[in-house]
Amino acid sequence: MLNETKRLLLTLALAGAALPACGGDDDGGTGNTGGAPVGGAEAPDASPGGEPAPGGEPAPGGQPAPGGEPAPGGQPAPGGEPAPLPSIAEIAVGDDRFETLVTAATAAGLVEALSGEDKYTVFAPTDEAFAALPAGVLDTLLGDVEALQGVLLYHAVPGELRAADVVAADTLTAANGGTLDVTVNGEMVMINQANITQVDILARNGVVHVIDSVLVPAAPEPAEPTIADIVINSPDHNTLEAAVVAAGLAGVLSEPGTITIFAPTDAAFAALPPGTVEALLADIPTLTAILTYHASPDELPASAVVEADFIRTVSGLDINVIVNEAGVFVNGAQVTMTDIEASNGVVHVIDSVLLPPTITDLVVGDPRFTTLEAAVVAADLAGTLAGGGPFTVFAPTDAAFAALPAGTVEGLLQDIPTLTSILTYHVVSGAVDAATVVELPSATTLNGADVTIRVEGGNVFVNDAQVIITDIMVANGIVHVIDGVLLPPAAR
Repeated sequence: MLNETKRLLLTLALAGAALPACGGDDDGGTGNTGGAPVGGAEAPDASPGGEPAPGGEPAPGGQPAPGGEPAPGGQPAPGGEPAPLPSIAEIAVGDDRFETLVTAATAAGLVEALSGEDKYTVFAPTDEAFAALPAGVLDTLLGDVEALQGVLLYHAVPGELRAADVVAADTLTAANGGTLDVTVNGEMVMINQANITQVDILARNGVVHVIDSVLVPAAPEPAEPTIADIVINSPDHNTLEAAVVAAGLAGVLSEPGTITIFAPTDAAFAALPPGTVEALLADIPTLTAILTYHASPDELPASAVVEADFIRTVSGLDINVIVNEAGVFVNGAQVTMTDIEASNGVVHVIDSVLLPPTITDLVVGDPRFTTLEAAVVAADLAGTLAGGGPFTVFAPTDAAFAALPAGTVEGLLQDIPTLTSILTYHVVSGAVDAATVVELPSATTLNGADVTIRVEGGNVFVNDAQVIITDIMVANGIVHVIDGVLLPPAAR
């Protein structure tokens, strides 16, 4: 199988074949010259100078030679044996109009391939065509083998296409995979913007057509950056880059995938307490836990983020999403830039570093739990729910507290023993996820009393409160959101 390099060599060889070996004589092929119509018309039946060849026979170059045998290049040769056609490479090397093409083929390592057996059609630019390139372009190509091969392969089409085949096509597929446009205007034929000036110069491994311009392939679309590229090349994410590299995550962020990253800026890291960044860079497990807390395994554009209540991160913990008149927030960090697209996901920029929250952090940071926060602080349970555990909390929303009889909340905030009894009735020891909850008939709370659990019509109830959001993962447990306040038997 011919590789790209070999194909390029064939292209260059074919290009050389496009011109006769002796400055335009027809001995090395059957190509038309001097503006002859494209399509393979025969040369005149007269010898050079308009005189018949010796013996009254037409001269070499398309006419029978003396003795009636084919001459070299497809004509009857003296002695009756047809002369072999040269390879594309031999044609190019033997014609002084293709010195630049031969130089390019040699630099690209294609000469050997242009002497092979696979057939190609080469559109061969002359030295004048190369000289017409902008200053410095040729030197740049000769110094960049990969780019040079791409250009040369763009001049070759697999297979042998005579002039009649070329003009019958609208487009041709070049050896580099690019497309060549064929335009016919009267007797003139163009390949892209290059005029074909000579056709059907035959080689044993293909055919060459001469063109007056170098064909330049379309520049490839720039590769879409990876998430790692975006972080590394951002002037605002130097600390994040250092952290990613230290945690050994740069490779992961370069691999194919569908990741969403909430990327804290340098200013966000600088806002952490003094010494925090340095300590994290020296504590790789903790650093890795924090970085993975900024990543979701799913690709979430901004339109999906604002529709979510919580987003599960690679760390296994959740970040909560708040949308209000001030903007979009993940935990307490504001999203300041969205939808920076990468080949393996999307990046959203945030103005604070996300630290894996505890149950207390979640309650304090979510505006849906302001009454629960006030109760937890009043009962002095914030410290308990910030450490230790794990715990499972059935967390009533502000609307749940507001549904209690008038004055109840105010009275509880003044009656700390009763308030504490009610709050601990919402907490179960251990991390109990939703899949486990629905299998339980009841669960014993930290209060000592049990809550009942039932499933009705696809909904889950704890006592009479419906579970409306499940499995919010935090550093020290799991939170399930409920729409009613649970009252222990002693408080009913």
